[in-house]
Amino acid sequence: MADTQQQRRRLVVVGNGMAGARTVEEILTRGGGDLFDITMIGDEPYGNYNRIMLSHVLAGEATVDDDDLMLNPMAWYREHGVTLYAGDRAESIDRFAKTVTCASGRAIDFDVLLIATGSHTFFPNMDGLREPDGKLARGVFGFRTIEDTNGMLQMAASRDHVRAVVIGGGLLGLEAAYGLQTQGVAVDVVHSPGHLMNQQLDERGGRVLRNKIESLGVGVHTGKRTTSVLRNDDGTVAGVGFTDGDSLPADMIVVTAGIRPNVEIARGAGLVVERGIVVDDQMRCEDEAFIYAVGECAQHRSEVYGLVAPLWEQAVVLADVLTGANPQAEYHGSRLTTKLKVAGVDVAAMGVKGPERDDDEFVQFYEPRSGIYKSVVVRDNKLIGAMLLGDISKANFLTQAFDEKVPLPDERISMLFDMGTPSAETGAAELADDVQVCNCNGVTKGDIVRCVASGCTSVGEVCAKTRAGKGCGSCKGLVADIVEYAAGDALTADASADWYVPAIPLTKPELIDAIRRQNLRSVSEVLEKLAPEGEDATAKMPLASLLRIIWASDWKREPGALFVNDRVHANIQRDGTFSVVPQMKGGVTSPEQLRKIADVADKYSIPMIKATGGQRLDLLGVKKEDLPKVWEDLGMPSGYAYGKSFRTVKTCVGTDYCRFGLGDSTQLGIDIETRYQGLESPAKLKLAVTGCPRNCAEALCKDFGVVAIGEGKWEIYVGGAAGAHIRKGDLLATVDSPDEVIRLCGIFIQYYREQGKWLERTYAFVPRIGIDELRAIIVDDRDGLVAGLQERIDEAVAAYVDPWLDRAEPKSPAQFTPALPLLPLPQVPVR
Repeated sequence: MADTQQQRRRLVVVGNGMAGARTVEEILTRGGGDLFDITMIGDEPYGNYNRIMLSHVLAGEATVDDDDLMLNPMAWYREHGVTLYAGDRAESIDRFAKTVTCASGRAIDFDVLLIATGSHTFFPNMDGLREPDGKLARGVFGFRTIEDTNGMLQMAASRDHVRAVVIGGGLLGLEAAYGLQTQGVAVDVVHSPGHLMNQQLDERGGRVLRNKIESLGVGVHTGKRTTSVLRNDDGTVAGVGFTDGDSLPADMIVVTAGIRPNVEIARGAGLVVERGIVVDDQMRCEDEAFIYAVGECAQHRSEVYGLVAPLWEQAVVLADVLTGANPQAEYHGSRLTTKLKVAGVDVAAMGVKGPERDDDEFVQFYEPRSGIYKSVVVRDNKLIGAMLLGDISKANFLTQAFDEKVPLPDERISMLFDMGTPSAETGAAELADDVQVCNCNGVTKGDIVRCVASGCTSVGEVCAKTRAGKGCGSCKGLVADIVEYAAGDALTADASADWYVPAIPLTKPELIDAIRRQNLRSVSEVLEKLAPEGEDATAKMPLASLLRIIWASDWKREPGALFVNDRVHANIQRDGTFSVVPQMKGGVTSPEQLRKIADVADKYSIPMIKATGGQRLDLLGVKKEDLPKVWEDLGMPSGYAYGKSFRTVKTCVGTDYCRFGLGDSTQLGIDIETRYQGLESPAKLKLAVTGCPRNCAEALCKDFGVVAIGEGKWEIYVGGAAGAHIRKGDLLATVDSPDEVIRLCGIFIQYYREQGKWLERTYAFVPRIGIDELRAIIVDDRDGLVAGLQERIDEAVAAYVDPWLDRAEPKSPAQFTPALPLLPLPQVPVR
């Protein structure tokens, strides 16, 4: 064993992004764990994550906790014997002493060095872009990191009517615009070239894409060069100015004007650097024997790549070379094919954008009304370029043709439509094994077929093992087709799709039954008794929520199983402070409450008080250690604005003052909130009661909405939404009394609590179950479940305890002690 240890070389990887981590994965699969002691250095305080998924996070389609975002969580490094220094920046390399020195002062020795520092957002020279100390002005963001994304989300949520300008109309800029628009931000895209995505699309393609983007409500300004960031007197962003003297107002500016390789550390070390770090066909740095570079920081044969597919190809070659699996392996560059979804629009592009010679064949189909554009460029009977927008059903065939794996048809138009070439339906069988199916994660058809052959016979298993479909998602349909083709009759449904958490092979009702029968009261007990492979960190928060649903206050609290919001009963903010929202039932308050709120804000120097959409007041910027004192001085119950729980009931004026009121919506809203306040649920619950069909309280787009329609009758709607998703609620029932509204509200909430998936909002839950089925179960009691649901909701209501009473007896010594952030965070501005 000692000899083996002596032979192990020290491999240091500078950069913990997608390229560096993928290379380490490839090295490990080739037995590299026995050859190297591997150390990775990353300047972000996380494991390796998928930057492509940040667009989904910004659009509200995913969260930073999603497995699809985090490719290699912290546990992965421990499990594979990889030392990770996260949140520590590598600052210098000494090639001769073979050491890397970090910002912390840590010096790390190496025998082999891999530089995978990626790239950074390019910020053009613009007046007002930065503060005197060089930091970006308040309200200016790149779109490159989790921190960037969280910053934009926090600003979008900080107030109503936020306006944003996105500088750069390429892929990233349009994704940023789309994400912000879904968050309710008014967005304009400014692009200095004449058409959008000019790197991938020609002018006509750009025109079709522009129509699509503008139809989403996003303003598009092409041919405009931004020269300045306009600022308010307090230093915040006011807008942008252009070379022609025009300007656009904005509260937020997102710069997506391109990326630049991170080469400063390589240049400082004396390595050969041009646009990127110059490498040879084995990814070795020029004139170096033991230093390599991969990814967006590397320049190979004069090319620097900004897409992920070349990164994966480079990682495979370097892993073969370093482990000796194939010492002669070489990377010869990549033929780029792009297949992705831009702001909801399918796009595929490869090769040249248009004819370059007089004898080039050029076939186009242009239908702007339907949002479809297609073109191909053929030279010497070879496909040298193709572009598809809106309809990419022929992308698989064109990809094979571009790689010269299939002959071109004599009728060139049939390359764009199903006129003799393989159809979309048969494309999965006809694809060559080396065709890349998932560009985001470098997964080929052959990888998927081999995965099926190894025993994975469901789409979920294949996606989990290969990561296919875990990026932009545009390939999911094809992945499913290939799995079905490869598995044949052995194809199985994803059993885990119905599990409440991945670690425990039980549906939610089965899991609830097992927890009750075995009297399991803590997350650790549930995992110990019911998880076959032991603890799973991703299961802790959903299990903690479920235990609170089952046992109410009688569950065993374990701080490690709770998100910080649930530990301290307040909503953490961008700068590490918290927001406090006291309860105001039905949106009704009093002079006494308002005076208390004002006095508390003065006493604790709370920088912002904001009216919320739920008709309450939000105190923003409260220090963690001040939370108990703030709650005590307010003397008001928690409004639960931080949890996955029953939050608030919005109401209109009702009958007391409104000339049109048909029912006392204010009192009914207060009664509903009084009864069901704070109930734990799979996701947050927002309710509303409106006194007439004019719907001033927006009851039709709430999780549970009630509308007075006259003659003492009330309509009940469920499954509505008006956030990132827009959905009118479905009519569950029409009832004759407020008491019946309150009863059915409790039955619906309890059924949702017991049947809803973790983080599944009612706007997804109701369509999944079906309104007719819900009506049969909840209203008609077809299955005899209502009595049990009523009993359990009564027990939950009786066990209610205001969580802000923790101020008297904290659950742990650290519950309300200060917690400094791991890295400097931007401060929320004082207004």
